[in-house]
Amino acid sequence: MDGKKGIFYGVGIGPGDPELITLKAKRVLESCPVIATPQTSGGKTLALDIASQAVNLEGKTIVPLFFTMARDKEKQHAAHCRAAEEIEKYLAQGLDVAMLNLGDVSIFATYSYLMEILQGKGYETVMIPGITSFCAIAARLSISLTTMNQPLHIVPAGGTDLEEALAMPGTKVLMKAGSQMQEVLETLDKHNLLSHSALVSSCGLPEEAVYPDLSQNAPEGNTGYFATIIVKEGE
Repeated sequence: MDGKKGIFYGVGIGPGDPELITLKAKRVLESCPVIATPQTSGGKTLALDIASQAVNLEGKTIVPLFFTMARDKEKQHAAHCRAAEEIEKYLAQGLDVAMLNLGDVSIFATYSYLMEILQGKGYETVMIPGITSFCAIAARLSISLTTMNQPLHIVPAGGTDLEEALAMPGTKVLMKAGSQMQEVLETLDKHNLLSHSALVSSCGLPEEAVYPDLSQNAPEGNTGYFATIIVKEGE
């Protein structure tokens, strides 16, 4: 090696439908010899499974990355550092690495933490945008997220003051709502917003579930991590 370092790419692959992977994402994934993918403790690699349906990854080195779901910041940081160390092994050899990210690489993406760590060590990083889950969900529901001067708010449903968020003007996108679903539904009902709210979980995946009007039909229990609610202002 001549001392040249590899580039660390963050590649947004969309919410689940492999047809929503962009041409640029496909080109970058095909050009990178190393693909990093989040993997659950049970061995599932959802992002890799999606990308493999649209991109030929044969012969690539696949690097599984393990992240904690705990809210403890020290545990999260430790997991990010371990993942960055795994990736650095290849970057130091001059090999480009592409990390798969569901949705867009700038929206609640773990890539951003690893990017900062590796930037601090002098590595070049590049972000490849992808279609966000909430844009795909709006399309699935055939609704507009915004009109004219109407604002749009992206809110992590389980990590914010929901009462305060719902009071904001414009459309609200409540992401990661699954584990807090019943509390979220109760709050929406309290503010008479169920009839203005729709939910899609696992958009674009085989297990996709659609609830176009939460006042008429709503899920019971935990709907899983990939559940997003869109709340439109009353007219």
